[in-house]
Amino acid sequence: TLRTEERQRLARERREEREKQHAAKETQILEKERKAKLQYEKQLEERQRKLKEQKQKEEQRRAAVEEKRKQKIEEEKERYEAVMHRTLERNQRLETRQKRWSWGGSVTPESESKPALLSSGSKRSTSTANLKQTEAGITKRLSSSAALLNASDRARRSQLSPLDSSVISRLLAPTQASLARSKSAATLSAD
Repeated sequence: TLRTEERQRLARERREEREKQHAAKETQILEKERKAKLQYEKQLEERQRKLKEQKQKEEQRRAAVEEKRKQKIEEEKERYEAVMHRTLERNQRLETRQKRWSWGGSVTPESESKPALLSSGSKRSTSTANLKQTEAGITKRLSSSAALLNASDRARRSQLSPLDSSVISRLLAPTQASLARSKSAATLSAD
């Protein structure tokens, strides 16, 4: 009986030991599962946080792009309005100038009431007539001064030797060229 009791006690101790080990293993497994679950939840929260941040950044970027686009449209609108304003001012100044001055000199009430009747052809003909009058005056002055030069030149040449006379005539040639240049310059300035 002692031997039987000893065996039973040893068997009970072994069983209790096995149960303790089994309980310890179960505890370890449960702890591992709990840790894994916590880690998974933490990772899930981190991922959701990152997605949320990324979404916020994307929305901020979109808002910034939209704001920039609106600002650019506003600037273009302001620039366009400024250009239109300048153009209108320029046109008004030109109209005022055209009302103030005309091709004939001062504006008469008749010419103010009929500005459309002045065509480019009539303007050209008026300016051409003015030019011809100016040119005629210049030509008269030049021809009279050339005649005086030729008369005094002839008088001098009669007193000079043939050699001196040819030298003087050669020297007078640039003077006639300069007269022609001044004539063309006067014509251009009158134009």
